Amino acid sequence: MTYIVLSAGKGTKLQPLTLNHPKSLYKLDEKTTILQRLVRKIRKYDSEAEIVVVIGYMYKQIQKELEDDNVKFVHNPFYSVTSSMGSLWFAKDFLQRENVTIINGDIVASEKLIKDVVSRHTDYPYVLLDSTRREDNKYNVQIQGDLVCVMSKNLTEFEGNYASITKLDAVSSRFLLEQLNQMVNEEMYNLFFEDALVQMVFQKNFELYYKDIKDYEWTEVDGVDDLLKARQIQAESEK
Repeated sequence: MTYIVLSAGKGTKLQPLTLNHPKSLYKLDEKTTILQRLVRKIRKYDSEAEIVVVIGYMYKQIQKELEDDNVKFVHNPFYSVTSSMGSLWFAKDFLQRENVTIINGDIVASEKLIKDVVSRHTDYPYVLLDSTRREDNKYNVQIQGDLVCVMSKNLTEFEGNYASITKLDAVSSRFLLEQLNQMVNEEMYNLFFEDALVQMVFQKNFELYYKDIKDYEWTEVDGVDDLLKARQIQAESEK
């Protein structure tokens, strides 16, 4: 399976901690960074994984960090003026694979979540949400039955927080590629790539499913509290 890890951003919410290195290189313990842990845990449960890391901010540090981890790099030279839409577009060739998982490079997931969900093949497109987390101003997911209705940071009613992990089969990954090309050509590269999924749902009757990961530990490292949670998850996995 192919994993596209989006790790090009500056991590401005964590400044000044990210002034000298990308937040994905924050150390969870003396020998393990966020990004290194993600790559190695995926490889543990999917030995044939094709792991693609999209880099931008201080990209040479990330390349050096992962030089022994058999990953492919895609450089987004416009990381400062694009969002994940632009970063994923630079990795567009890899959206033509049979099974694709798109994951943010600042995700710290429990080993069980990586084993049970992240590293599993899928026959249909779905996003991960956590119904135990219902924070406003996060990227949230509204559902109807088994399907996603909309994902946005501006929802007043929603099922839970989006966990920044999307899984696609061969058909849906190519459908997303078409939508990305259209939106980038229309200069919408400063949006989240998930906004392309939403456009597909609204305009093209795209059926996007979801999986609730309420029983798993995970965090997306956006703030200092998230760093502490991430270290706790790492410590538990090393026991």
